Amino acid sequence: MADKLEKTAITPSTHTAPPAKFSHGVRKGNLLQVAGQVGFLPAVEGQAPTPAGPTLREQTLQTFANVKAILEEGGASWEDVIMLRVYLTDVDHFAEMNAIYNEYFADLKEVPSARTTVYVGLPAGLLIEIDALAVLG
Repeated sequence: MADKLEKTAITPSTHTAPPAKFSHGVRKGNLLQVAGQVGFLPAVEGQAPTPAGPTLREQTLQTFANVKAILEEGGASWEDVIMLRVYLTDVDHFAEMNAIYNEYFADLKEVPSARTTVYVGLPAGLLIEIDALAVLG
């Protein structure tokens, strides 16, 4: 029988401990799942998380930075991502999010990941959430 693969929690120094019993990222073997990230600024000890700003652009760029921090902490990059899921609170934000997304990933050298976009409710003031699945190796 093969040895069981170890499951490792990934929490970069830029992130606070999750508010419930989950991990910001989990790596098992060559898979890395990044939990849904929002546009909070990097963690400051003793302070509540703060959104990057009120605009979709500010929050989207910070959300990408937060996902990227977990990918890197887990040994991955955007090039390893095979699936992104984008959660928006407003259908009217889709075109703007797509423009920001295309600009952000313009220099991606690999085949772009698959993507799903859905509309959800998020805590007050948050406009976007993104999770990612990466395969390393």
